[in-house]
Amino acid sequence: MRILLIALFAVLASPAFAQSWGDYDNARFGYVGGIPPDFSGYGESQGREGETFDLAAKGQVLSYWAEKLDGDLATTLAASIGYAERDGWNISYRVETPTWGGFEGINGLDRFYRHMIALCDGQNYAVMTVQYSALHAAEMKPVVDRLVEGFAATGC
Repeated sequence: MRILLIALFAVLASPAFAQSWGDYDNARFGYVGGIPPDFSGYGESQGREGETFDLAAKGQVLSYWAEKLDGDLATTLAASIGYAERDGWNISYRVETPTWGGFEGINGLDRFYRHMIALCDGQNYAVMTVQYSALHAAEMKPVVDRLVEGFAATGC
């Protein structure tokens, strides 16, 4: 029990959890996502589909966007994976359910994780992509987990 408490304290005391997180709320499409501490935003896109944030000092980029489904979420996820592979990414992880899916790509020292969710209207989906260096993979694991956990459709 003591080891469990020490491990929990270590996670909660880590930089990713010690500072306060922000929220990105997309009213047009109806989804929300977290913004890690020290990430700066560039303003919502002109069409209000999403926004990009970064932590320039570490080369980390977080993007949210939404668009119309082309078929269903499974088809859209498979197409996204296909595009990533075509662009030279090795897909090292993939998970899929009827309402969400995600995958990780590795290309040299570059990594990304993409998470896609079906939105409440049944016609659109939202995407969260975080890019980072493999040099920061250990510190990014809890950040990515928290991003995925907080990424959700609203208004259903």
